[in-house]
Amino acid sequence: MSELRTIGFTVPESLGGSDAVRRRGLRQMRTLASGLLVIAAIVYALTYGESGALGYVNAGAEAAMVGALADWFAVTAIFKHPLGLPIPHTALIPKRKDALGVSLQEFVTDNFLNEAVVRERVESARISLRIGRWIADPAHARRVVDIGSRVLRDGLSRISDEDVAAIVREVVVPRLKAEELSPAAGQALGEIVRDGAHHGLVDIGVEELHRWLLENQESVEEMVADRAPWWTPHWVDGRISSRLYREALAWVDDVRADPEHQVRQSLDAFLVTLADDLQHDPATQARAEALKERVLSQPQVVDVAIALWNGLRHALLDSLDESAGMLRTRLVAILCETGERIVAEPELQVRLDRMASDTAAFVVTNYGSEIATVISETVNRWDGREASRRIELHVGRDLQFIRINGTVVGALAGVTIHAFSHLL
Repeated sequence: MSELRTIGFTVPESLGGSDAVRRRGLRQMRTLASGLLVIAAIVYALTYGESGALGYVNAGAEAAMVGALADWFAVTAIFKHPLGLPIPHTALIPKRKDALGVSLQEFVTDNFLNEAVVRERVESARISLRIGRWIADPAHARRVVDIGSRVLRDGLSRISDEDVAAIVREVVVPRLKAEELSPAAGQALGEIVRDGAHHGLVDIGVEELHRWLLENQESVEEMVADRAPWWTPHWVDGRISSRLYREALAWVDDVRADPEHQVRQSLDAFLVTLADDLQHDPATQARAEALKERVLSQPQVVDVAIALWNGLRHALLDSLDESAGMLRTRLVAILCETGERIVAEPELQVRLDRMASDTAAFVVTNYGSEIATVISETVNRWDGREASRRIELHVGRDLQFIRINGTVVGALAGVTIHAFSHLL
């Protein structure tokens, strides 16, 4: 409750009350209402047969008793049989609790789970501004990150290797096998080539190849010499391998230095053709799907998935364990920056509030009836006495005012009637 008040939400005090408090309040009001009836009866007995001013008092006390008894009967009849007598149309709640639950459900659905009402309430609450102010405080942002880290850590710790293997083996692999991935892969490859997004990867590959050649000259020359004919002299093999190494190094250096090199252009043309064939050529699609099938059928696929998952999980767990680590510190900073931006930009607040109201309206429009069924289903599960007890516990205290008002109004009515009789 205190957390909701911290971010600006008003919490009714009744939400924090207990059944014991309600029961004590109901008992006090019953005592007060019954006490007024007893007082009226005593006054009536003491002034019985009197005239003059005491006659007015006697008439008022008599009418007060009638009003008190009538309203006691009416209030009691809602929850049980008065004096235990099975009088018709009494104990209404135990007898008609199911119909009451349905009526209450319809009332809530029509008047509360209504799109217009929900939209107005959500937008007027300015939820985004309140949340923005709350998370802009570093202490609050750190608290959110701490709670989220504990939840995420517990969730990650509960996922075993067997669970991952089962998901990959029973869900992921069959799904990938069933789907024809060639057209989608061809479309994605075409977009990458058109945007030139692959050039960076080609640059890295050529750069790494050039570096490897520079660092492994002897290995390259020995590899070439080992494949030379047995009858050639060693000095010839050495000169040929050295020449081939220099030519390969120069060729890779040319490709590395020239963004418009013919090799790069040829690679681009090949990728464009491959992307088109993956989308439109049945033969290429068949070969790609066959390759996919062979790869996914390998038992090592599950082992690789588990290894990747464990690596990612352990990295996350290590980061989440460090309260002052880079990950959690960065998350706190992101939350604070987000909160400050929300507070500083009214347009963003409007967009977020509209999204919240749209979401709430969608939920109540499509699922409001299902949500409200909680009311009728809960009431249906109660027996008659339980339903009567629960409802009386919540509204019985206020209903005792009916008895009090009946006593007071009855007394006033009795005095008025008595005066009118004397005038006649």
